[in-house]
Amino acid sequence: MTAMQPAQRRYGGVHGDERRARRRARLMEAGLDLLSEDQGEANLTVRSVCARSGLAARYFYESFPDREALALAVYDQVVEEIATTTAAAVAVGPHDARARTRAGLDNIVRLIVDDPRRGRLLFSTAFLSPSLARRRLEAAELFPRLLGGHTRAFYGIPGSAVLDLAAQFAVGGLAQALTAWLNGLEIDQERLVDHCTDMFLALMSLALREDER
Repeated sequence: MTAMQPAQRRYGGVHGDERRARRRARLMEAGLDLLSEDQGEANLTVRSVCARSGLAARYFYESFPDREALALAVYDQVVEEIATTTAAAVAVGPHDARARTRAGLDNIVRLIVDDPRRGRLLFSTAFLSPSLARRRLEAAELFPRLLGGHTRAFYGIPGSAVLDLAAQFAVGGLAQALTAWLNGLEIDQERLVDHCTDMFLALMSLALREDER
């Protein structure tokens, strides 16, 4: 430590930066709770977040300028977690189309099962602010782009409009299927992943054959 770097105070053995990070994490958890409930974004106020997290309002403003910034941070965190862990699950699988497709889909489903709030947030239609609606549209473009990229890399092929269309269709269909499943569609988790894997492979195979013509 230099003379220009003042020591941080420790309370209970915890530095100030760590305490702020813990408070921010509690606010994020509260935000995810509220956004995933029936009224969605309408539930999210500074007062409701502070009540749910057990923190005073001054700690909210320590991390976020307003409720919209919290909503965006929560949404981005969920999307990033799903995207990065799914990419990792696909990357470590054997060089087999079915194995890698199933690994990616299984990861997505398990993340939603482990914390259903993620699925309710991703598939909710109860978004009020234009910024959060735009963020959802950006996420809707991210996942087809990732799927198309993995497909091109796996088969060593260039991109095409047909492949892009198939990726959009596959991801949109998966979102609808998972929404129905979360709302009570009667199929067990393993069969859900297996059938979605079959449909993904059939669709991408059709797109690849079309490209070869």
